[in-house]
Amino acid sequence: MATIAPIQTPRRSPDDYTTVKAKYLGRWVAGTFILVLAALALQSVVTNPRFGWETVGKYIRDVSIVNGIAVTLMLTAISMLIGIVLGVVMAVMRLSHNPVVRAAASAYVNFFRGTPVLVQLLFWYNLAALYPVISFGIPGVALDANQIITPMTAAILGLGLNQGAYMSEIVRAGILSVDHGQAEAAGALGISRFRTMQRIILPQAMKVIIPPTGNETIGMLKTTSLVSVISVPELLYSSQIIYARTFETIPLLIVASIWYIIITSVLSIGQYYLERRYAKGNQRNLPLTPWQSITLFFATHHRAHRQGGTQ
Repeated sequence: MATIAPIQTPRRSPDDYTTVKAKYLGRWVAGTFILVLAALALQSVVTNPRFGWETVGKYIRDVSIVNGIAVTLMLTAISMLIGIVLGVVMAVMRLSHNPVVRAAASAYVNFFRGTPVLVQLLFWYNLAALYPVISFGIPGVALDANQIITPMTAAILGLGLNQGAYMSEIVRAGILSVDHGQAEAAGALGISRFRTMQRIILPQAMKVIIPPTGNETIGMLKTTSLVSVISVPELLYSSQIIYARTFETIPLLIVASIWYIIITSVLSIGQYYLERRYAKGNQRNLPLTPWQSITLFFATHHRAHRQGGTQ
């Protein structure tokens, strides 16, 4: 009986196959549409003389603008420092077993989170209308509120106390993210609650606290523009003083916006590297930084070029 031999197909090497890249028509259409809109917007901004780009270039490094930037940075730093300190204190108080302490911290947070920061700034600025003389309950002490509550003092109090309420929730979330067994183990070893919080809980909570704190810092930088209503010479108020004299409103607002974007970009870079540092314990392989990506790109390109030249 005749048998039929099976048909054997020749084996193919990987070089015999042709690799075809997938085509993503939707990506190209969306990308082209966005680029066209961006080009039209850029053309409109550059060619419209009402933007006053010559005036922008004239005042971008003006002395009053630079001084306003310094005041803005100072307000941001001081307010965030006050906010972080108060936030840690209020977060610990809200987690206290003492109901009176817990209620006091909750009242603070609810009040400063429940009222607009602009209202708080105006309240502190007009504090002398309520308390012309400040004595702190100490006999023989009588301080003039008009001399103590200057516009700068009112700005620091309003921004710092308001930020403390928001930071307390961020810190509290970070503390609660740490396993409760850590505190129990520390208590079993005889470590005090203060030392446990300082050396064990807060260091582990930093990976949760740092990212929103960076966002709050950037937000605080922009929130400082509100103190212009109480005549604090920060960046926006300095721009307002100039365009009140020159009647060139739009160019001076562009100057202020450019500086806000520059500063927030620098702060964002710092936030990125700070978050990367505290993420080392959670991720085995951290993503490359922008500088590392650029270095790797050129190194790979140079290596491929050398290999092609030797062949």
